[in-house]
Amino acid sequence: MSMLTKEWLSSFEHELKGNILKFWMDHTLDVSSGGFAGEIDNQMNVIAGAEKSLVLNTRILWTFASAYSMYGTKDYLEMAERAYDYLTLHFTDTEYGGMLWMVNEQGEPSQPKKQIYGLAFAIYAMAEFYNATGRPEALQQAVDLFQLIEKYGYDPLHKGYIEALSRDWKITDNLSLSAKDLNEKKSMNTHLHILEAYTGLYRVWKSEELKNKLYELIEVMLDHIIDQAGEHFHLFFDEEWHVKSDTLSYGHDIEGSWLLVEAAEVLGDERLFQRVRARAVTMAEAVLAEGIADDGGIWNEAENGSLIDKTKDWWPQAEAIVGFYNAYQLTGDSRFLEAAENTWSFTDKYIIDHKLGEWVWGVDEDLKPLEHAPKVSAWKCPYHNSRACFEMIKRLTLNLKETI
Repeated sequence: MSMLTKEWLSSFEHELKGNILKFWMDHTLDVSSGGFAGEIDNQMNVIAGAEKSLVLNTRILWTFASAYSMYGTKDYLEMAERAYDYLTLHFTDTEYGGMLWMVNEQGEPSQPKKQIYGLAFAIYAMAEFYNATGRPEALQQAVDLFQLIEKYGYDPLHKGYIEALSRDWKITDNLSLSAKDLNEKKSMNTHLHILEAYTGLYRVWKSEELKNKLYELIEVMLDHIIDQAGEHFHLFFDEEWHVKSDTLSYGHDIEGSWLLVEAAEVLGDERLFQRVRARAVTMAEAVLAEGIADDGGIWNEAENGSLIDKTKDWWPQAEAIVGFYNAYQLTGDSRFLEAAENTWSFTDKYIIDHKLGEWVWGVDEDLKPLEHAPKVSAWKCPYHNSRACFEMIKRLTLNLKETI
């Protein structure tokens, strides 16, 4: 039986305000060097000397700008301003433009390459900060980054975007996002988050150029990145879109299913929306059939029909809650609603850290928290879990209004 909407709504609001946002306000400020701690382990020890990543800091900005937009709470605005000020002061490349990939603990450049994925998150965050505060300089920074991506990262011959460039925007062999990613010219992950960023920017800046780029990017996702069956994303490609990996990422599949719908909705093109809708439902069906464990948790990865990673990380759970609920909204199929509820129950039982706060990185096959995975890091941020709460609060609130 479906959870009562009011009770479910209350549980997401409690998790968002009482756990996730509170944790980041209480435990992550770097009072000595400014900004936020670069890494905190799962026992709440701050790791001295940890680098500070563009991803972590832009995701903190996005999270607290979104929280301020939703609730108007001064504390949330102060967190957003702290993140914005640190990004502007320490990550902005005043020599070559754009933003740096990593800085050291003192805020000095340590990995100064231009990672397009990171620049996309800066657009996403700056656009949301502008939406929350109306500060024109934030919108201008987002627009400037959009124009830099289009100038240097866009592939005019084959379409889509390359992964990275050197600090001075030259071709580089250092392309990969992290040690686990292939060093290929193009990836699903970068395109997914450019899509997300351009969607957020288009909400606040109705540029014709941006509109055309968002249209094209959706088409690229549909034509090159989703497989021929319409069920999964391919993950890595060369410049000409030849597939370079057989791995499936269930978290990205379910995340992409709802982000594509969001992008098509923003554009308001019914023909495109119906095409995207069909793919979103097919992708959600595939994750429902292949990627969900008996306990309701979402597996990480598979290859050639077999699981290759039997841990369950925090972020696929967050994305599955929204992705399955989105599929339910598109179809009315109660199987998707049940899947969303089951994943939320799994998350509450195994992923939310009810003792120390926030969410653990993930659990192993025995459903025990991963012992050496950090609580805060370059990649462990408040974005996936807070966004799941924001999305569910908005969707459930709208559902309540429609049923009154």
